[in-house]
Amino acid sequence: MGRTFASLKYRNYAIWFAASLVANTGGWMQRTAQNWLVMSDLTNNDAFAVGIVTALQFVPIPFIMPLAGALADRLDKRKMVVLTQFGMLLTAVALGVLVLLGWANVLVVCLFALAIGVIQSFDNPPRLVFISELVPPRWLPNAVGLNSMSFNIARLIGPALGGLLIGVIGTGWVFIINGIMFGATLIALALMRPEEFHPAPRPEKKVSAIQGTIDGLRYVGNRSDLLVIFAVVGVVSCLAMNTPLTTVSMSTMEFHADSTQFGIVSSMVAVGSLSGAVVGARRTKQPRVRSVVGAGVAMGIAVTANALAPNLLIYTLTLVPVGFFMLIMLTAANAAVQMSTSPQMRGRVVSLYQTVNQGVTPIGSLVVGGISGAAGARWGVGIGAIGCLVATVGAYLWGRRKWDVEVHYRVRHPFQLEILGPLEHENEEREAQLRANRTGQTDSGQSFTAEDHDEVEADLFEPEDEAHDSELRSSEASAAAVQETEPNESAPGESVARGSETGHSPQRAGSLEWQDTHEEPDAGGHPDAAPAAETKETRDE
Repeated sequence: MGRTFASLKYRNYAIWFAASLVANTGGWMQRTAQNWLVMSDLTNNDAFAVGIVTALQFVPIPFIMPLAGALADRLDKRKMVVLTQFGMLLTAVALGVLVLLGWANVLVVCLFALAIGVIQSFDNPPRLVFISELVPPRWLPNAVGLNSMSFNIARLIGPALGGLLIGVIGTGWVFIINGIMFGATLIALALMRPEEFHPAPRPEKKVSAIQGTIDGLRYVGNRSDLLVIFAVVGVVSCLAMNTPLTTVSMSTMEFHADSTQFGIVSSMVAVGSLSGAVVGARRTKQPRVRSVVGAGVAMGIAVTANALAPNLLIYTLTLVPVGFFMLIMLTAANAAVQMSTSPQMRGRVVSLYQTVNQGVTPIGSLVVGGISGAAGARWGVGIGAIGCLVATVGAYLWGRRKWDVEVHYRVRHPFQLEILGPLEHENEEREAQLRANRTGQTDSGQSFTAEDHDEVEADLFEPEDEAHDSELRSSEASAAAVQETEPNESAPGESVARGSETGHSPQRAGSLEWQDTHEEPDAGGHPDAAPAAETKETRDE
C-alpha cells in the first residue's frame, strides 16, 4: 500500500477515512453556499456581513472547546462524536428548509452559524483525538496526514460542487444534501470494531472539566515548543487563513466573478492543500518545531503574491502555493502536538490547540472583513501576509532564546586502579605468575590505555579453569593469614590508590595508563627482583 497510505490497512481507520471524506465534502458545500447566500442573495456584496456570520460560527470555540477536550479525556470519544454529528445533521437540514421556504435572512443565518459553532466546539476535540485510537502510535503522523488529505480532497471537491449546485438547485437544497452526508459518519461509527481500537489511558484522578482545562493550560505553559507552535498557528490562522472570506471578496469585489468561477477559485486552495496533505502523509516521524515555522514563512510569501495578483487567472494560480504551505504547516503542527503530548493530556492539549487554531477566526474575520470593506479586498489579503511573516519570524527568534534544551547522555564507567602494597615474597611470586597467566602478558614494561577497553575487559572477566581459580583463592587465603601475623611495611614512596569503594574520584579514562612491573622468575624458581607494586584492575558493576 506504500508509506503514504499505510494507515488504511487498519479497518477502523479506513472506514473513518471514507466517512470523513463524504462528511467533509458536504461541509465545504455548506460553507460555500452559506457565504454565497449572505453575499449575493441576502445582501448586496457585503463582505462585512459575511465576516460577521463567519465570526459567529467560531465565537463559541474559546469558551466550549477547552471544556470539550477535558471531557474527551474522560468519556467515550466515539459516543461524543455520534452526538455531535447528529446535531450537525439536524442544523443543516433545518437551515435548508428555512431557505427553501423563504424565511431565511441575515439574522437567521447568524443564529444557525452560532448553533453550528457550539456543536463543532464539542465535536472537534474528540474527533481529532479519536484518530489516535484507530491506529498504533507509530502510524499516528501518517494517520494525521491522511486525515488532512481527506479534509482537503473534500475542500477541493466541495466548493466546486457547491458552486455548481447553487446554480442548478439553489442554496437551500445544498444545505439539505449536506445534512444527509453527515449521516455517513454515523454509519461509519456503527460499522467499526471496538476490539480493534487502541484506546489511550484515561486520567487516574477524575477532576471537573474546569480543573482539567486548568491542568491542560498549565501543561502547555510549561512547554516552550508547544507555545511556539500555538503562537505561529494562532496568528497565521487569525490573519492569513480566512480563505473563504478572502476568496469571495476578491472574486466579487476585485474580479467580478460569477458563481461558477467562484467555485473554481475556491477549489484552487484545495488543490494546493491536497498536495501539501500528500507530502505530510508521508511523514512517519514526529515533526520538529522548525518545520512549522518554515512552512509559515513560505505561506506568508505565497499570500503576498496572492494579494498582488493583477487578474483572476494569476490570483487563482497563486492560491495553490497558499494551500500547499498552509497544509504543510497545519499537518506538522497537529502531529507535533499529538505525538509530543502525554496520552492522558492529549484531549485537553489538542482542544487548546484547536481553540487557538480556530478560536481566533472571529477576530480575524472581523479584521479582514472590515479592512476589505473599508480599503478593498487586496488590503484584506495583504494584512494576512504581513501578519504571517511577522508572527513566524518573531516566534522563531523568541524560540531560539526560550526553547528548553533536552540533553540525552550515557555514562560509561572508566577504568579504576587499585595499587596494593607488596605481599610476602613467596605469595607475591605465585600471584604474579597467576596474573601473567590470566592476562597473557609475557613482556615486562607492557602498557595499555583506556582505548583498549573492550579487549582488556574481555581478558579480565573471562572465566578461567578451576585449577587456576582454586590456586588463586589459596594464595589469597595464605596472604591474608600472613598479613594477620606479620603486618607489611610499605616501601618508601609507595602510594595506595583505591577505587570507587574508597570514595575517591576515579582517574579519567582518556588519560589512564599504567605499567606492569613484575618480572618472570628465573629457571631456579627465584625472581631476579621483587616487584615494587602489584596492580589490580577493578570495575564498577
